[in-house]
Amino acid sequence: MGAALRDESGKLSLTTKIMLGMGGGLVLGVILNLMQIEFVNTHVVGGFFGMVGRMFVNALQMLVVPLVFFSLICGVAGIGDIRILGRVGGKSFGLYLATTATAIAVAILIALLVGPGQGFVMDGVDTTGVTGKEAPSVWDTFAAIVPRNPVAAFSGGEMLQIIFYTIILGVAALMLGERSKPFVEACEFMNELMMKVVQIVMAFAPIGVFCLITKTFTEQGIGLFLPVMTYVLVLVGALFLHLFVTLMIFLKVFSGLDPFVFMKKIRPAQIFAFSTASSNATIPVTLRCVTERMGVSNAVGSFTVPFGATINMDGTAIMQGVATVFLANVYGIDLGIGGYVTVIAMAVLASIGTAGVPGVGLVMLTMVLNQVGLPIEGIALILGVDRLMDMIRTAVNITGDAVVTTIVARTEGQMDMDTFADPTAGELIGDNLGIDEKAEGVLAGAAHARPAE
Repeated sequence: MGAALRDESGKLSLTTKIMLGMGGGLVLGVILNLMQIEFVNTHVVGGFFGMVGRMFVNALQMLVVPLVFFSLICGVAGIGDIRILGRVGGKSFGLYLATTATAIAVAILIALLVGPGQGFVMDGVDTTGVTGKEAPSVWDTFAAIVPRNPVAAFSGGEMLQIIFYTIILGVAALMLGERSKPFVEACEFMNELMMKVVQIVMAFAPIGVFCLITKTFTEQGIGLFLPVMTYVLVLVGALFLHLFVTLMIFLKVFSGLDPFVFMKKIRPAQIFAFSTASSNATIPVTLRCVTERMGVSNAVGSFTVPFGATINMDGTAIMQGVATVFLANVYGIDLGIGGYVTVIAMAVLASIGTAGVPGVGLVMLTMVLNQVGLPIEGIALILGVDRLMDMIRTAVNITGDAVVTTIVARTEGQMDMDTFADPTAGELIGDNLGIDEKAEGVLAGAAHARPAE
């Protein structure tokens, strides 16, 4: 085993264990899918593996609301200046919308050039139970950002409402000055406490990932790809193009950072995103990667990462673009330039306030199809492969979050370049998931983060 896969004590790193769990789950899942043993599929895979996988995802989601709340309070307080906070928020919002719009525009262009779905035969496709969802107006989308009941927003996991409320609370704390110091210190302690809980949950990550991947491939298999292979190939190609080319161009142009170093350091978050298919559940890992591995100050990272997990849906937007072209070709409907411009606008607007949880892409797709007049029943064509595609596009989503976070931190002078250049910074080490004292300082708040040199 290569030295890069082990820590200083010679043990396998946690990232390596997770990758082994993912690979093992894929192999076992394909084998079990081919064997089709009813007892094993029902009680072992659907029962035990399904239970362990759900427990792991639930444990990650359990962390999201308190972690976002306390880290965001620390981030706002750490920025310390309302004007700087507004600048960071404006940059983040603009970059997130720009990457999403670019993603779906490129995806539509690729799909139009390749033409997936042409000549597809609908015979035998089960469209039972496929229903649409009416698209909300632009005004309803923005009005829903403000919670009527903050407690209900927290209990329901309405992330954009939680972020809005928490930012308002943090700004109010800034306005109170010294009197808010005990409150901020308490939030910093709770932030550290939540990161310790993250470490405990992540100790079980290899097992959780193994069970999730095994269950997915046992149930889905390879055969589901064949009828919609052109859709799958175009979608995967567009996702990879955005991941390895478009986002890296954004990173290089706006921050000047090395994309190869960035991709190596964001890999743990990509693995978690692929396994869970949930941007929200991956927030703790994404936050850890950008702060401890890349050197982004906690003040910026704790603001932009949860914000991005809520409004930045690059991968999902790509899926909507490719799926729209695919279904338009299947039904022989010419949407025209105006129709595709509508798709781009709808996808960008729908991404704002949409929960970063598994399967949300299909809900957003029904809104887009309704808007351009395509039959909702066509979604049945891609339902079978959507879970696997969801895993890939979630990895793209969180990579976009990390790219924007890094750009904002770099342009604001809130990034430690020594940490970014250090290949071992913030690595997850063996079975010892404790964060050292230096890393704890980073997580405690912006006051502990060093400026860029």
